[in-house]
Amino acid sequence: MPQTTSGQQLLPAYLIVGSDDLKRRQATTRLKGRLDQGFSAFNLDERVASSDLAPQDILSSLNTLPMGDTFRLVMIERADKLPKPVSEAIIGYLTDPNLACVLCLVAESLPKNTRLYKAVAKVGKQAVVDCAPKKRWELPPLVVRMARAYGVTMDQNAATELVSRVGESTTMLDTQLKVLAEYCRDAGAITLADVEHHVVRTAEVKPWDFLDAVSQRDAAKALSLYRLMQNPSQVALCSLLTGRLRELICAKSLDARAQSGALASELGKQAWQVKNHLGWARRFAPGALEQGLIACARCERALKSGSDPDVTFTQLVVTVCS
Repeated sequence: MPQTTSGQQLLPAYLIVGSDDLKRRQATTRLKGRLDQGFSAFNLDERVASSDLAPQDILSSLNTLPMGDTFRLVMIERADKLPKPVSEAIIGYLTDPNLACVLCLVAESLPKNTRLYKAVAKVGKQAVVDCAPKKRWELPPLVVRMARAYGVTMDQNAATELVSRVGESTTMLDTQLKVLAEYCRDAGAITLADVEHHVVRTAEVKPWDFLDAVSQRDAAKALSLYRLMQNPSQVALCSLLTGRLRELICAKSLDARAQSGALASELGKQAWQVKNHLGWARRFAPGALEQGLIACARCERALKSGSDPDVTFTQLVVTVCS
């Protein structure tokens, strides 16, 4: 097995695969960091898959012995775009690899049923490095941890707002965190106000961001998000809001019977999808959610009868939040 200068054993091949570009970059950086930096210019061969890549050229690089008491690293980006002859040559090479060399294939996606994926996976349990993106609800806790790496703290509300404004790209989130950390270095913490003041919204507003703001009874934020939507369908938003109010009514009813733990199963959803429902439902006085449903029904009738959609829907949001 290839070894680093510290004696750590490495597998002959790795596949770093997934659409999370920050994860991919971190994984490749860690692997490069294990090279003896004094010989890295000789022992690192970085390629990008292209149609003119020759099988013999890659095999020659893979079978070259390293300089110094270390290992050689051959890294191929966009491995999912490898020409078939090169892919087949690598598959054959992996049956008897050069133990003084590490092959690293990097790809946004590579199906598990492909011959190349199976060949790398067969090398060892840790050969495939999964860089699949996190689900949206998993991002705020991740952002909080990323902020700590820059020497500042960040609460969940600020992290959630950053995800809402920047989007789900971990690279973009990381870039914004670096900037925010510098702004907030003296305070030692990134607050919701800091995010709202310093981060321009570049991500398209998602309907659930709007629904969450209404559920919080934050009319100003809900209307601000509504204004940022591109060509919104008020009828569709009214339907979504109706559905959310029904969910909150269910949450409030179960809470009154001390059965709030059954909310996810009652609604046919995953627990993470309703983790805030109980808190939101408690913000509404008895009967307020039912009145909101009535307001939604009136709004839908008015919208379908030709009333001004913007004014009508804005009135609905204010009614539900007030």
